[in-house]
Amino acid sequence: MKRNVLIIGAGGVAHVVAHKCAQNNARLGNIHIASRTLAKCQAIIDSIRDKGAMQRPGTLQAHALDAMDVEATKFLIRATRSQIVINVGSPFLNMSVLAACIDTGAAYLDTAIHEDPAKVCETPPWYANYEWKRRDACKKAGVTAVLGVGFDPGVVNAYGRYAADHCFDRIDSIDIIDINAGSHGRYFATNFDPEINFREFTSTVWSWENNAWKASKMFEHSKEWDMPVTGKVTTYLTGHDELHSMSKNLGVPDIRFWMSFGEHYINVFTVLKNLGLLSEKPVRTARGQEVVPLEVVKAVLPDPASLAPDYTGKTCIGDLVKGVRNGQPREVLLYNVCDHKVCYEEVGSQAISYTAGVPAVAAAHERGDIALPWRRGRDGDAWEVQVSEHLVRRSTGRMALADLCNITVARHGDDEATVAFVLDDAGVVEARVRRSRADEIGRPVCSGACGAAVRYELVSMRIASEQRGRVLTASGVA
Repeated sequence: MKRNVLIIGAGGVAHVVAHKCAQNNARLGNIHIASRTLAKCQAIIDSIRDKGAMQRPGTLQAHALDAMDVEATKFLIRATRSQIVINVGSPFLNMSVLAACIDTGAAYLDTAIHEDPAKVCETPPWYANYEWKRRDACKKAGVTAVLGVGFDPGVVNAYGRYAADHCFDRIDSIDIIDINAGSHGRYFATNFDPEINFREFTSTVWSWENNAWKASKMFEHSKEWDMPVTGKVTTYLTGHDELHSMSKNLGVPDIRFWMSFGEHYINVFTVLKNLGLLSEKPVRTARGQEVVPLEVVKAVLPDPASLAPDYTGKTCIGDLVKGVRNGQPREVLLYNVCDHKVCYEEVGSQAISYTAGVPAVAAAHERGDIALPWRRGRDGDAWEVQVSEHLVRRSTGRMALADLCNITVARHGDDEATVAFVLDDAGVVEARVRRSRADEIGRPVCSGACGAAVRYELVSMRIASEQRGRVLTASGVA
């Protein structure tokens, strides 16, 4: 089981991630938070302690780190013995942190697509420009990298996969709808990093229509949706991370992303943009000082984390999926509603950060249990793999795997393999598994694990001995 978490970043989402890791530290182990600003990391730790959020006593430590420095990041991963890295810092850091994980063997998770600071709205698909180029390196190193595992991207990807697998015979369109019907009471603020927020909207809006990328302008297309709890809200067609993985993995001809904006936000945004204050390109002041306008705007706006105490109202984010089931047209809405005030009471955060941070910790929870890559064993012939205890249950006095979506590996193996693993309460359990005919995964739910994967299903299982421990091995795999 992978344990010990290093959290990169100390913003609003990192705040949530740290709190939720603390609430689950019995399984996740030691928690380390790293950012360029040590004081921000310490403030998160103080918040966790003030709320008594630790599930049990354990390590909770802050570190100063420039995560653009790959060697420094590798050193910290090794020094803290972190086996899971949750990168919720700036998207500019993704490739550096991923490189450090590949070199150290730590599992990598993030909640947003990588961005080059010098480029805005690059040619799609965005993942192909950076992260997907590291698939072979991840596979060779035996490193699991789960990309975009927040809410959107992340949970909305899972909604799309669930709809495809369980609700439809054919999907014709997916509209991802992100509604924030809350109010923070400030004149103007962004709900997450202003620099990243504005970069999404200052250039081309990419949507996936008729199996091709379509370019639009921001605020060019609007639509009113009547969503649960939040009611009727006007949204605008916007480019977003998940489109770039879902368009590749789901085989759906039309996938669009809609986000709600109030008139006041649009007016202020438009003025800032027209004045050139949202530009990522440096300018020189009359005093000869070089500044980036967008960074100046970020510096004067409220810190998104500071909005939480006064935030009221709810969010609603979901997928409206249309298609055909049993020859009949069908429409399904899969969604989540989150309350700003309730989030603040639990972890001291607003709902935007909460919905992005919780799925990342859920994924880390699973990364410590399941779907970790095969690793070559000490004898050079066997392979090691982690298998979750909760996939095994007692049934009429014998052991049985729960369901058939059981053992996922990140390498192709033989059609059949023997998997021996140890449960604390059952000794050594030996299972014979075979490659599932129903699955050629290679299209992970959250644009996820590197490389193609194969799902195995149970053939037989027996208790091989009464030994104890947590060493999990698999043999007979090429």
